[in-house]
Amino acid sequence: MAEEMKSELAEVQNLEVGDVVTGKVVKVEDNQALVDTGYKFESILPISELSSLHVDKVSDVLSEGDEVTVKVLRIKEDEGKLIVSKKEVDAEKAWAELQQKFETGETLTAKVHDIVKGGLVVDVGVRGFIPASHVEQHFVEDFSDYKGRELTLKVVELDPEKNKLILSHKAVLEEEQERRKKERLSQLEEGQVLEGTVQRLTDFGAFVDIGGVDGLVHVSEIAWHRVEHPADVLKEGDKVQVKVLKVNQEEERISLSIKETLESPWEKVAKEISAGDIVKGKVKRLVSFGAFVEVYPGVEGLVHVSQISHRHVETPADVLEEGQEVEVKVLDILPDQKRISLSMKEVEPKEPKKEVKEKEENKLQQSSGLNVTLGDVYPELRNLK
Repeated sequence: MAEEMKSELAEVQNLEVGDVVTGKVVKVEDNQALVDTGYKFESILPISELSSLHVDKVSDVLSEGDEVTVKVLRIKEDEGKLIVSKKEVDAEKAWAELQQKFETGETLTAKVHDIVKGGLVVDVGVRGFIPASHVEQHFVEDFSDYKGRELTLKVVELDPEKNKLILSHKAVLEEEQERRKKERLSQLEEGQVLEGTVQRLTDFGAFVDIGGVDGLVHVSEIAWHRVEHPADVLKEGDKVQVKVLKVNQEEERISLSIKETLESPWEKVAKEISAGDIVKGKVKRLVSFGAFVEVYPGVEGLVHVSQISHRHVETPADVLEEGQEVEVKVLDILPDQKRISLSMKEVEPKEPKKEVKEKEENKLQQSSGLNVTLGDVYPELRNLK
């Protein structure tokens, strides 16, 4: 018996606090587990030294026969016991691996252990915290269904001395999105026609998702007719056909067009209007050299000032106003150049020369107060019948 005691003491004397040993779980109790580490002394693993996270009972983590690696915390020679810790071994190993992943940007996978105020808690050998703002790319109001879910994470901050570890699932999603974006950008070519989904609307256009990457449809590229605001013709979630106008790989910018996938009003008008036709239109704009008249939705033609009337017109505004309905004759139509030449005077009846003479004489007499004829002033008109 004395020899046995000496042998046991010798074995224990070879152990030191801080030593790491491996053993097998031989008994599981509510608050502790007994581990056979190969020494005669009993190794006790308290529930508080089992995990970095709260454990309700030992059997939630360990079962008899499990092999565990533990660190010696205390040696109680008088009681023939060793107090060991699994938590400290796991933590030392975990911090080393986490530091490496932090430096390389490598991801890790962990199951959500608990939901706390401000985020989620995971066990990665040490307690890891995922702030609410780092769970998803979008706002999450209720995290109740996250418990037990496995998430891929990145280390964004760690401090072993303060036992602080901040993880992010959002960062993983953003990296994956960026990877898909670059891949998609490399596949895009000018001239491609694709289906997309309207993501958001702004004053200057609409952003359309074309498969993991957004492109801009400028307000001028939404329709062939004038669009005041994108929201007048589009809404978020709309499925649209778009044509790729330009791709800037360096700046990751894509210019798209919806109207280029639609039949141009000039293509349509060429099928319905020909030179010589007389059509109705609306005066859209007045300029010094003429009037632009819309003869088809999205198609305007020019009535040159010389084609407004048989009478001399100083400026178009003297006889026309914007919004006025007029009848015009198509003089020429060039759809490829988006040009239509129109005439109003070709539609209005010509006044007989005699009536023109009388009108001019009346004007002259009214302005001068004299009884004179137009022939007195313009001899070349004396013989006009």
